[in-house]
Amino acid sequence: MIYEQAPPQLAVSLGQHSSKGRKEDNQDFHGACVPCQPQLSSKGIAIAIADGIGSSAVSHIASEAAVASFLADYYCTSDAWSVKKSAQRVLMSINSWLYAQTRQSQYRYDMDRGYVCTLSAMVIKARTAHLFHAGDTRVCRLRAGSLEQLTEEHRLWVSRETSYLSRALGISPHLELDYHSFAVEPGDVFLLSSDGVHEHLDSATQIALLHEHGDDLDGAALAMVEAAYHNGSDDNLTVQLLRIEQLPAQQASELQQQLDELALAPHLQPRMEFDGYRIVREIHASSRSHVYLALDGDTPVALKAPSVELQHNQSHLERLLMEEWIARRIDSPYVLKAPAQTRKRHYLYSVCEYVEGQTLRQWLIDNPRPGLARARSLIEQIARGLQAFHRLEMLHQDLRPDNVLIDTSGTVKLIDFGSSRVAGLVEQLPEASLDPLPGTVQYMAPEYFLGEAGSPRSDQFSLAVIAYQLLSGELPYGPDVAKCRTRAAQNRLAYRPLRDAERELPAWIDDVLRKALHPAPYKRYEELSEFVHQLRQPSNELLRKHCPPLLERNPVLFWRSTALVLAALLAWQLLSA
Repeated sequence: MIYEQAPPQLAVSLGQHSSKGRKEDNQDFHGACVPCQPQLSSKGIAIAIADGIGSSAVSHIASEAAVASFLADYYCTSDAWSVKKSAQRVLMSINSWLYAQTRQSQYRYDMDRGYVCTLSAMVIKARTAHLFHAGDTRVCRLRAGSLEQLTEEHRLWVSRETSYLSRALGISPHLELDYHSFAVEPGDVFLLSSDGVHEHLDSATQIALLHEHGDDLDGAALAMVEAAYHNGSDDNLTVQLLRIEQLPAQQASELQQQLDELALAPHLQPRMEFDGYRIVREIHASSRSHVYLALDGDTPVALKAPSVELQHNQSHLERLLMEEWIARRIDSPYVLKAPAQTRKRHYLYSVCEYVEGQTLRQWLIDNPRPGLARARSLIEQIARGLQAFHRLEMLHQDLRPDNVLIDTSGTVKLIDFGSSRVAGLVEQLPEASLDPLPGTVQYMAPEYFLGEAGSPRSDQFSLAVIAYQLLSGELPYGPDVAKCRTRAAQNRLAYRPLRDAERELPAWIDDVLRKALHPAPYKRYEELSEFVHQLRQPSNELLRKHCPPLLERNPVLFWRSTALVLAALLAWQLLSA
């Protein structure tokens, strides 16, 4: 009998100990969370330590609230978000709550007695550690017999004996966090400690105690606390230890696990019963996939299965599953939705809502010269769909007329998310596995051709290409963008001004599009909303730039005004003679 070995998963060992020491109360708090799958892969393992300030009688509440809230709320953030965005959003929310508690308490005029604490938190996801820090707690890493300090103490020293915390949670309405990420290795040991410990233990003692207790991390944490106490520490004492036991495979993601579990779909035919669906007819076929209209009970859905040619292409199959993964997480009327999965799936395919309509490319064939008002409406709807992506740290990356659907009511829906970039999923994959050219070359932003990662401004470029095409029927740079593979070549790209004798387009439209279509992403609009707003309500600067002189706008008024000024000057000269 053959037994298939499950792919390796992230595994750690934990040890911890906390003591009030010589103080009456323990104002430290610590905790860790090792979730089960799928959150182990999508969110990782979190650990945190907080230290209250001695001048506050309520600081222990701040420490407990900070750690408990971080460990709970981090796992409630979208799994499409990166670790950095998820953790920072949670910590900023905690900071605001602590600051508000102080402002509403009797300590509102004395922050040193309010709801304040220091905090160090770490998230290990896939093969990367993400570190967040504010205050004087400390995180160190033991690797190859050397103990490296990974954080710095945020203390302001006014003399050799006196210092103050310069950063902490709850001390200000605005939280300034240290953040950095780095690769981890099996055998790495991370040591999180409050200042009552690390100010009374040198590195050699800490390393010796870790080696002395071997696999007993709880025993090592207790030994460090006791050693710091015996060395004269008069503060609370807390130590957390985390050792990396095993790292996941390079491409062990939620989607990869589904690929390993699901069988390839058979060739589908009308009236066929398939995995609980009834196939009605084929809607679309290409070299990449086949899309069918199917019935889920009485509800029509669109079912997409991979083409025979690509059934063994792992990256293509993963992108197929990612389309439904994304569609389930974006809630926007301008983005194709995916129904909830109500039954166990046995085959590899994706399911989304069925929309009766036509693509923007077909619509342009039927409406080759749309008016400016209609073009604006389409652009604004597409932009709202893109903004729904960007709010979840996603990029569409393949925006083109074929991937924009217009339903029978005229509402736009973005489709085909197989090339999309999701920050939360990218963290689980090596950079080498990412497609450097994810979209269609005629609509891709120039930075992709330089091997750079995309950004929301890359989607803005693609939208601006579509806007230009709606208003002119052409592409702004023709086929030249794909040919420019250096920064110097891209700087030579020349924007082609709009020319249409049959439609009166405002002159300032070119300036708006020229900026959104700039080859350098940092020279485009900072926000997609700014581009869309400028298309409808240009700035006064643009209006003044393109406002014709009075002589061209109203020659009669110009000459009357000129004659009046000359008459006034003549009268003044006669009176002064």
